[in-house]
Amino acid sequence: MKLLQGRPPRPPSSAADSPFVLEARGIAKSYQRGWRRAPRRVLTDAGIELRAGEIVGLVGENGSGKSTLMRILVGGLQRDGGELIRTGTFGYCPQEPVLYERLTCDEHFELFGRAYGLETGITERSREGIYETLGFDAYRTTRVEELSGGTRAKLNLGLALLPDPDILLLDEPYAGFDWDTYLRFWKLTGERRDEGRSVLIISHFVADQERFDRIVELRDGTTVPK
Repeated sequence: MKLLQGRPPRPPSSAADSPFVLEARGIAKSYQRGWRRAPRRVLTDAGIELRAGEIVGLVGENGSGKSTLMRILVGGLQRDGGELIRTGTFGYCPQEPVLYERLTCDEHFELFGRAYGLETGITERSREGIYETLGFDAYRTTRVEELSGGTRAKLNLGLALLPDPDILLLDEPYAGFDWDTYLRFWKLTGERRDEGRSVLIISHFVADQERFDRIVELRDGTTVPK
């Protein structure tokens, strides 16, 4: 199922022969812990590459810097060093949903559609596809304050999907999903890969390695193939 009908899908391609849509090399980041104390290094030489039509996993222990790296990749945090090249459009799904308690799901899609600069008709068609694909149509007029954690997670992902981006950057996207939604999620990401779009998923562990094209581990501030 196509979430957005505003443009034709890209033809399927071999990821190994596809161009890079995201390249990060030598990323470094430290946090100052007080003016008397030395900065704490979180990332020292982190890097990741993502080709068109790939699903890549980024794993690491809690506190290893995965979310810090993700925030740098999406432009929400300034890096201390390194190179970052990103092409095409992207959608970002943070680990903690950024939602407004008193707005309904429909109102969130309308608000984010305007922020993305989408035409009203495109926003509406994409929204309907997201409701169907993730299975939460019944909550379209429900305020966020009344939603369960799992439905909030669906809305959080749906907002990243709304503009049908070339790249999806997802930080622990399925932590609150039930089994049915988990399967829906992987069906969706598989379809996007087949269309030549790309997905980067951060998780503290990977249960279904066969669903990924590659897995990269963040360890001691550095990324290594797993």
